[in-house]
Amino acid sequence: MTAAASQADDRIIRESGIDARIAMIVQPVLKAIGFRLVRVQLTGQNGLTLQIMAEREDGTMTVEDCEEVSRAVSPALDVEDPIEKAYHLEVSSPGIDRPLMRKSDFAAWTGHLVKMETSVLIGDRKRFKGKIAEADADGILLERDKAAYGEEPTVRVPYDAIAEARLVLTDDLIREALSKDNRARKEAKKRRGEAEDAAAGEENETEQES
Repeated sequence: MTAAASQADDRIIRESGIDARIAMIVQPVLKAIGFRLVRVQLTGQNGLTLQIMAEREDGTMTVEDCEEVSRAVSPALDVEDPIEKAYHLEVSSPGIDRPLMRKSDFAAWTGHLVKMETSVLIGDRKRFKGKIAEADADGILLERDKAAYGEEPTVRVPYDAIAEARLVLTDDLIREALSKDNRARKEAKKRRGEAEDAAAGEENETEQES
């Protein structure tokens, strides 16, 4: 990833190798149409499958949005041709048990259960499961789900040590995710309505002037 692309990418967990190259290609395309990249993953599933996980800034992602993203990124991938073999493109939303890629993700889902793997040992461990107790500018405080005998009930993990993190599906998570999604969709619908009203007003003004 180039320095400029790296600076534009506010994710704390990023791809490597071919996935990183693909991320660099699709990220500006996504940004131009109002989406942000969550994750790129090339797997051997069904031959080769390129999964691009994306979402709008408000966290929503509809089936129509997935289709729009697919139409937008396909030409860019065809031109750059980063994958030598034939592959299947799959565009998806992050889902409820989503990967946490940005500092803002950890802050948004404070209080929820997460599975996490670190790149370095934190208190003799690299794998953790617990609730996000707090998320600040430097890292998170994790309340261990089941602390082993002699372990502290909480552990502080700096962002730069996190290799992978994902929410764990619980009833509380499902309720909050659906609630957030409903609020975001209502706000988006309201914004679209206001934009359409403003456009209609400008059109009426133009007609009156002519």
